[in-house]
Amino acid sequence: MPTTHLLYLHGFRSSPQSAKARLMAQRVASQHPGVHWWCPQLPPSPHAAMALVAQGIADWPHSQMAVVGSSLGGFYASWVAQQTGCPAVLLNPAVHPARDLERYIGEQTAWHNEAERFYFDPCFIGELNALDVREHPPANNQMAIVAQGDEVLDWREMVARYPQAQLHLLDGGDHALSDFPDHIEAIVEFLQLV
Repeated sequence: MPTTHLLYLHGFRSSPQSAKARLMAQRVASQHPGVHWWCPQLPPSPHAAMALVAQGIADWPHSQMAVVGSSLGGFYASWVAQQTGCPAVLLNPAVHPARDLERYIGEQTAWHNEAERFYFDPCFIGELNALDVREHPPANNQMAIVAQGDEVLDWREMVARYPQAQLHLLDGGDHALSDFPDHIEAIVEFLQLV
């Protein structure tokens, strides 16, 4: 089914102002104006973030929606895909965020606006564990773009987590996927954007 509704989920400390989110938004606006695009600013609480998303997509047609998620957003995208049965594109997805984000408990700054601060509460670790869908088979098709040069997350964990995904394993690269423009065409094709 072609995708008419596209959700983009940013990563930890990130925002809809991330380079990848902006590039994807520009592509949708310029070449796929019929696609309903939504990239919300996610609150620090994983529970609140997914409640916001669930409310925002409540009236979307599940058979014609898809989700793209980067880093922590990739972890969230797996949860969304499991709930809705939609296809997912995972960009250097976080596999064990409950483990990896424990060291960030406390006050944090937003990546795209250092003046913007938020508190990463210890209870958020439990909220992340509650959203983990690793034990479930994928509900629909998945594409994973994984950079072996990711300086934040272990590419081997990402590849092992998504064995059924259409895998694009990059030699080198970085966590931000600085070469993201090179991958947009493959993503659009995978998602069958109208």
